[in-house]
Order: sequence, then C-alpha cells, then structure tokens
Amino acid sequence: MSVWIAIGVTAVGCYLVKLLGLSVPAGLLERPLTQRLAALVPVALLAALTAQQTFGADTALVLDARLAGVGAAAVALLLRAPFLVVVGAAVLVTAGARALGG
Repeated sequence: MSVWIAIGVTAVGCYLVKLLGLSVPAGLLERPLTQRLAALVPVALLAALTAQQTFGADTALVLDARLAGVGAAAVALLLRAPFLVVVGAAVLVTAGARALGG
C-alpha cells in the first residue's frame, strides 16, 4: 500500500511543480538573466551527470577506461569533429582501453 501512496504523492508533487511553473509572471521569464540561466542550467546538469557516470562507482572515485573515452571525445571536439565522430571515437577508445587493460 505504501508504494501507491508514494506514487500518489509523486503525481501530486509533479502537478504542483507544473502549476508553479505556469504561474510565473511572463515579465520574469523575459529578463535577460533568467534567459541566460535557463540556457546554462541544462549544460551544467549534463556536465555533472557525465562526470558522475565517468568517475563514480557507488561512493568511490574510479579512473578507468571511461576516462580515456572522455579524453578522446574531448580531443575530437577540439578538432571540431561531427557529433557522431565524437561519439564513435569515445566508444572505440573506451573499448580499446578495456580490451588492453583486461
């Protein structure tokens, strides 16, 4: 029964957050600072998620083949490679590092 209570509370919470977002005045959303922050927040969240998935395992810091893949992707980005080439380079270097490292 407690699972259904959690589902109900979550659904109501999501609805209230949506309602809160719709009730924000338009003038506040049109401010340059708000627009700049709205553009930067997804980038910061994606960077944090990437760092956590790359360097974290449970509660420990792990440096393994994933670090080499992220490094290869960074180099490909610096060389202005297309997105699929960046992803492919990261996959190939990660797989190679895992194959060589065991």
